[in-house]
Amino acid sequence: MTATLVKEAPAAPAGSAGRARRLRRRGRIAAVLFALPALLLLGALVVYPVLFSVGRSFFDASGTRFVGGENYTEMFRDPATLKAVRNTAVWVVVAPALLTGLGLVLAVLVEKVRWATAFKLLLFMPMAVSFLAAGIVFRLAYDEDPDKGVLNAAVVSVHDAFTGTSAYPTARARDGQGLTAGPDGSYRTSAGVSPGDTVTLGLVGVAPGQLPDGAAPAAAAAGRTAAPDELRGVVYLDFTPGGGGRQGEVDGRESGLPEMRVEAVRDGAAIASTTTAADGSFRFLGLDAASSYTVRLPASNFAAPYDGVSWLGPALVTPAIIGAYLWIWTGFAMVLIGAGLSTLPREALEAARMDGANEWQIFRRITVPLLAPVLTVVFVTLVINVMKVFDLVYIIAPGPVQEDATVLATQMWLVSFGGGNNQGLGSALGVLLLLLVVPAMVFNVRRFRRSQR
Repeated sequence: MTATLVKEAPAAPAGSAGRARRLRRRGRIAAVLFALPALLLLGALVVYPVLFSVGRSFFDASGTRFVGGENYTEMFRDPATLKAVRNTAVWVVVAPALLTGLGLVLAVLVEKVRWATAFKLLLFMPMAVSFLAAGIVFRLAYDEDPDKGVLNAAVVSVHDAFTGTSAYPTARARDGQGLTAGPDGSYRTSAGVSPGDTVTLGLVGVAPGQLPDGAAPAAAAAGRTAAPDELRGVVYLDFTPGGGGRQGEVDGRESGLPEMRVEAVRDGAAIASTTTAADGSFRFLGLDAASSYTVRLPASNFAAPYDGVSWLGPALVTPAIIGAYLWIWTGFAMVLIGAGLSTLPREALEAARMDGANEWQIFRRITVPLLAPVLTVVFVTLVINVMKVFDLVYIIAPGPVQEDATVLATQMWLVSFGGGNNQGLGSALGVLLLLLVVPAMVFNVRRFRRSQR
């Protein structure tokens, strides 16, 4: 029998294994020490407030009596909270979708612009503006007064260019001076007139400085004589600058009111219509001399000027605030999607062009599918952001419509600190907002990890 001798490897010294364990332990301790300030800050600013809010949500407004889930029940019985939930849903559905779509379109178009960098810079600049400043800017831009709000100034200009506007919105007749007001806002002579007569229709309420350019004195027109088949008259401002004159009579320094529409009415129907001249004079020819007429100043002469759109009214306040949000965040979406667009394989795009595909087909069949991961990340990130929107809603929405524009973040603040003084209910709203945000955050983190792998 042959004996085989096996030479065993020398055992590792026990001291080297212990030294390795000590080095690893020291490394962990050093890592914890380096991370400790960040962990303490994270715990103080995130973990503790979350845990405190969860606990506070189970107590009443004073914080002394445990009420269990009563705050959560009350939260969904409160009409203001339900409106906040509905508005938040509108934000989540509309704003991220619009921003992602706009960012995609702009990112694709910018690639074909010569000054692409400058264009991206211009679109990204609103990100440097705080929400507070942006809210103030858009609060002014949405002002209903066309003299203050730039949007309504543009809307009124376009409207007046096609429709026109009344020159005398503040004019009115003197009581007891021959004119009576109609239910529709028009004025008409109290007594009937016949062809051959001359009528004087005095109005007040128009400042001399607001008269149309070219307005002439009315005295000469008042002294003219009408023909037998003619009905003549003058519409004038029954006010003498500097005082003097007599009410109901045309004085030498009183001005005519030009461009005033006048109608001759018989049996309730307008037989003839004309417009006053520079001196306020008007006339109707070819009238039946045997008939009696009423002279009417239609309500259109006194219609209030078009003031534009009530952007911050109850119906449009939420879309208006979303518009401000789009202005701020479109550049963000465009830059992220543009970064993803720059990584697309150009070979696939060129091959599709060589196969005869047009740009729309390339965009729909190749660009969008390849960009799907980037679009998803942008969309989910914006969903998280809009759930927490507060500044724009609180600043842009005026007080009377604050409840119509409220979202969960503003409702939480209003209930807790803005007059409600019920921090139990406010904490419940905060917990609800956290529960809505966490799934989107988890989805985004998992998506990011998968893309890294």
